[in-house]
Amino acid sequence: MKRMITHGILDLRPLTGSSEWYWGMDYTGGDPYEAGDLYLDGHPIQRNRLVLIHYPEGTMYEPVRPEPGQYLGVPEYCSGRVALLMVDFPKEKIHILSFDEGTGRTETVAVLPLSLAEDCYNLILKSSPLLLTRAPQDNRFCILWPERREFMLEDRESFIFLDGDKMYTSIWYEDPDYREEILVRNYATGKLLERMPGSLLVMPDGQKWLLV
Repeated sequence: MKRMITHGILDLRPLTGSSEWYWGMDYTGGDPYEAGDLYLDGHPIQRNRLVLIHYPEGTMYEPVRPEPGQYLGVPEYCSGRVALLMVDFPKEKIHILSFDEGTGRTETVAVLPLSLAEDCYNLILKSSPLLLTRAPQDNRFCILWPERREFMLEDRESFIFLDGDKMYTSIWYEDPDYREEILVRNYATGKLLERMPGSLLVMPDGQKWLLV
């Protein structure tokens, strides 16, 4: 039995887009909105920790050590590197970072004003390509970086990935049985191009499987 010293991080999850990486966090579960509440309320938890574990050898990394008021979000895997999201509430900044396993270094990809996000509700990284996205509760889907885009989606519709000039989303129904559809939209206009029954499964190596 391999003994992993995570200093209290007891839940590891597969990193989306990779079959070799797992990640774990001690507070907030990677939710910047919850982190914002902690910071604004003056909660004693002033930061969180993130660990990355590489499979199968079990090497553990702690790519960022946040300062008070800095909270890490859910990581994403893109172009052979782990992408990290960190919100710095005292300085009102959003940091997008990249961890390189080969060098063990974490580099800054972008620093954005926190005001870009309105608030941190559903603020998350997506890939590929690497995107900073936000999904408010009013059926909007917003891409905040590397460019600004906003789309109006249907009820219960959520973004999955981009493929060139096409944007793939999923939508679910209960009428009365549960079912899903995959929607294909034009990325430039948001116009609906196609509906496909079934659900989409993104595999660790990037393959997309349509389950029908």
